[in-house]
Amino acid sequence: MEQTIWVLFLLFFCLRLGTLAVSIRNEKRLNQNGAKEFGKRNSLAMAVLHVIFYLSAIFEAALRGVAFDGWSLTGVVLFICSYIVLLAVIFQLREIWTVKLYIAEDQKINKSFLFKYVRHPNYFLNIVPELIGIGLLCHAWYAMIILFPLYAVTVMVRVIQEEKIMKERFVDF
Repeated sequence: MEQTIWVLFLLFFCLRLGTLAVSIRNEKRLNQNGAKEFGKRNSLAMAVLHVIFYLSAIFEAALRGVAFDGWSLTGVVLFICSYIVLLAVIFQLREIWTVKLYIAEDQKINKSFLFKYVRHPNYFLNIVPELIGIGLLCHAWYAMIILFPLYAVTVMVRVIQEEKIMKERFVDF
């Protein structure tokens, strides 16, 4: 496997770990302030599938000796775009952003441009393109055919959970 793919993969993986650290810090603060977590099993399934997807992608790349090409470049561009959206989401949600589903006691609905015009941008403009980007970078066709649909199910479950909770808790949702 070409070194470029390894380097980019490790960079992207480290970026994801950095956002996970932000999430963990926010979770601790939310828990201390009485926030309630919902959908714990689905959050666990999402986390496990996310890690398995990443590991499967790099395993496929290593197994096949993948070279950096047009597919890989498309994956990098997609990942970068998805990460820009993630940073925007984290910036806008600040201390309530987590990879889990928390509702803070004093939480307000975010009505910024991103959230006003895109339902669940963290999933549809970040996570989904991120995984496709990693899959394309690594030419991880099996991961995308087998694992991505499983991950998509957990995303849809999460969206349904969020919609239900938000409608129950917020009049202006």
